[in-house]
Amino acid sequence: MIGLIQRVKWAKVEVDNQTVGEISTGLLVLLGVEQGDDQAKADRLLEKVLNYRVFADEQGKMNLNVQQAGGSLLVVSQFTLVADTQKGLRPSFSRGATPALAQTLYDYFHQQAALKIHTQTGQFAADMQVSLQNDGPVTFWLQV
Repeated sequence: MIGLIQRVKWAKVEVDNQTVGEISTGLLVLLGVEQGDDQAKADRLLEKVLNYRVFADEQGKMNLNVQQAGGSLLVVSQFTLVADTQKGLRPSFSRGATPALAQTLYDYFHQQAALKIHTQTGQFAADMQVSLQNDGPVTFWLQV
């Protein structure tokens, strides 16, 4: 399971010109689900996302996690994160989970996150328009 996290001043997701998820300060989490992923991996990734120290403390050092910084999560499913780009000029998605598994784990990740922090989401399998102001920019690839 892959989480590409971006520290944002704000982020939102639109589907058909309608905002379906929006946060102010926090983390945009682009979530990729691979074959073999399960709830245990989703739990480990969520704990890493919630505890990853990417927000500045009083001295300007990245020592605070999203909860300590008073931020939120915007979780967006992004199957392209699992692409194999090693050969050729077209990505292969053979490592990706089936749509049913991907949606199940995406929903699970969101539900578990919402128990711990204010969380918004995109819409699974929709053509989404994601807008954000990356703060820093600060972007990290987390994989479990």
